[in-house]
Amino acid sequence: MSSSICRTVPTTRKRIKQMAPTLEPAFFREVLGQYPTGVVVVTAMSPSGEPLGMTVGTFTSVSLDPPLVAFMPSKSSSSWRALQESGKRYCINVLSADQQRIGRDIAVRKSDKFTGIEWRPSRHGNPLIVGAVAHIDCDAETVHDAGDHYIVIARVSDLDIHNTEYPLVFFRGGYGSFTPQPAAGS
Repeated sequence: MSSSICRTVPTTRKRIKQMAPTLEPAFFREVLGQYPTGVVVVTAMSPSGEPLGMTVGTFTSVSLDPPLVAFMPSKSSSSWRALQESGKRYCINVLSADQQRIGRDIAVRKSDKFTGIEWRPSRHGNPLIVGAVAHIDCDAETVHDAGDHYIVIARVSDLDIHNTEYPLVFFRGGYGSFTPQPAAGS
């Protein structure tokens, strides 16, 4: 039985390789939009002491030991360039469902992104957005090239939960929230 599986795998891989160059970016985005993601704002302080931020939907935990997280900024992002110039220390702010405006305001390419957004310094001095569900202070360890994005792997140095609100979720091109149900067998 395992030999028939082995014979089909190369055919499947070949078919995927043949299909990959013809993928339409809009359709790729539509299909992947069927999978909900959380919304975070990655923050840092500029060398001149101004708050910097970037809204990200591609954030995940990577490892418990050592404690690592990852986020994936676009290579074309001017916000990412500014964050990189600030150093390697960032604060991940997990937005609450009622912070849609903050997610949109930070995502817009403009200066003074934090006008009208209440924040305080995290333990490591980066902007911690008031009302965020949680924060994760981290230090970038590696940045990997990944197509039109980077994969930033960062070591967690501090984190906390600030409230029990539901997190902001991005799904099918829009913002929303999630109400958890008991897991099967619970």
